[in-house]
Formats: sequence, C-alpha cells, structure tokens
Amino acid sequence: MGSIQKEALIRCHKEILPYIHRTPILTSKTINRMSKSDIHFKCENFQKGGAYKMRGATNAVLQLTDVQKERGVVTHSSGNFAQALSLAAKNIGIDAFIVMPSTAPQVKKDAVAEYGGTIIECEPTLSAREAAAQKIERETGATFIHPSNDLNVITGQGTAAMELLEALPDLNFIIAPVGGGGLIAGTSLAAHYFGNACKVIGGEPFEVDDAYRSLKSGRIESNETTDTIADGLKTQLGDKSFPIMQQYVDRIIRVTEDEIVNAMRLIWERMKIVVEPSSAVALAAVLSDKDRFAGKKVGIIISGGNVDLKRLPF
Repeated sequence: MGSIQKEALIRCHKEILPYIHRTPILTSKTINRMSKSDIHFKCENFQKGGAYKMRGATNAVLQLTDVQKERGVVTHSSGNFAQALSLAAKNIGIDAFIVMPSTAPQVKKDAVAEYGGTIIECEPTLSAREAAAQKIERETGATFIHPSNDLNVITGQGTAAMELLEALPDLNFIIAPVGGGGLIAGTSLAAHYFGNACKVIGGEPFEVDDAYRSLKSGRIESNETTDTIADGLKTQLGDKSFPIMQQYVDRIIRVTEDEIVNAMRLIWERMKIVVEPSSAVALAAVLSDKDRFAGKKVGIIISGGNVDLKRLPF
C-alpha cells in the first residue's frame, strides 16, 4: 500500500498540534467491570469543533499550496467535517465553502456559520451534494477536500490513535466507529507503525454494515438503507480508505440500535461526558463481544460529542 508512511504521520502530528487539542484519555471502573476488560477512552468529543475530524481537516488545509489557499476549499458534509473544515480554514485565514443538505440539523448549520464557513444548501442526496460541490469548484477554483476519502485527511485522523499509543504503548486493541473509513484507516496505520501487535477493530451498526460486507467481499459495498441513530456513520467507504482497511483492520463488529443507545447512555451516566451516538458504537462493539476483549487492554476512540439535544434517545 505504502502511500502513507510512518514519517508522514509524525510530521502531520507536529504540524497540526498548534491548531488542535491533545485530548484526554479517561477510564471508568464500572465500565471495566461490565466489559471484563481494561478500557481507555480517547476523548475526541473534547476536540476543537467537537470531533476528531478537526485533525484531518487541519492537515488537509496545511498541505495546500499558496495558490490553492487563495482560492479556498470546498466540501460536502452534513455534520462534523463541515464544522471542522470551516474552523481549520478560518485558523489559517482562507475561505471554506460547505455544501450541506437542506435536512442537516440547524445546530450544525449554526456551528458552520459561526466558524466562518459559507453554506450552500442542496437536496439531501449524495448526487446533489457532489454536483453542488463541483459547481463551486468550477466557479471559484476552490480545492475539494473529501470528508474521509483523502490521504491527507486519513493521515490527520490517525494522530488520535498515535497519541493514545504514546500514552499506552501496550494496548492490545483499538476500537473505532466506521462510517466513511477515514478514522479507522488512520487508526489502523497508527497501530501498525506505533503499536505493539495492537489490533484495530471497527464498530458498525447492523443498519449500515457496508464496511463489514466490504471486508468480506473484497470490494466496496453500499447500503440499501441508512436507518440508524448513528448519523455520522451513514457514509460509505472510499477508494483511498478501503485498501488501508483491507490491509490493517482486523475485523468489524456489528451492533444493534438498542446496543448503541445503551452504550451511549452508559457513557453519559457513568463517565458524565457528552458523546454522540456514532461514538457509542465502539463501546457497544466491545460490550457485545466481551469474551474477545476479556482481560485485555483496550483503547476506544470517542469520535465526537456533537449531539442534537432535542433528539436524545433517552
């Protein structure tokens, strides 16, 4: 594979550090007792912009040439990457054009506007999002940055697991939720380069199990439905993220909607922190397969905490 080397992750981490938080790692004795394992939560819900996406977005904008910076960046996203790219662009003083579906939560639109992103609304379909982004590219010359299927973005996302392994080099497993594959691809590269036989496992809802099926079939599968509470995981894998996953991800564990809600509630109640449903999928995966993780040292990446409080599932 070889397109993202160890040195690229080290350089990326050094370059993005002035713009991101080095997020805390938390534990819970109650959750350890319930899971029969030793879990360490890497809390990217405390990241700037409320999610790990700030890492990849920052790395992507820092790699632009001076000419590209003058013309700005464009992406399509209904949520966390929209906020992250807006803030990353603002931090280095460039324009960000954000295509968002008309159905995106108002709280996310407000955050994008607050971070200085220019919102362009479109119909809530992938084809409409892509067409709107391409139109902006043509008209402004802005550089398109994909939320997950971009090597600079994947490299940035891998720095969360790098920090986790720096603090806990003897982790047996790292679990991350899987949507577009950017986080788990970056995480698996970090584990490969910096871990000590550390396996990376993805958590995914049964309702959008395209990554599970893709690793089984050897080609990128899509979803017929996206009926899951884990709204951040409705996207599908790309041709940059999938080959990395094929090489370095051990397996995907699928979880039910009830398991996701129960894991989310457990984190809120026991750890007193705000996590979004997509983040809870990783803990749900561990709790649904306790024997695999019993007695092991497990890292879980809490991917974000951008929750619409009007729509809590409990």
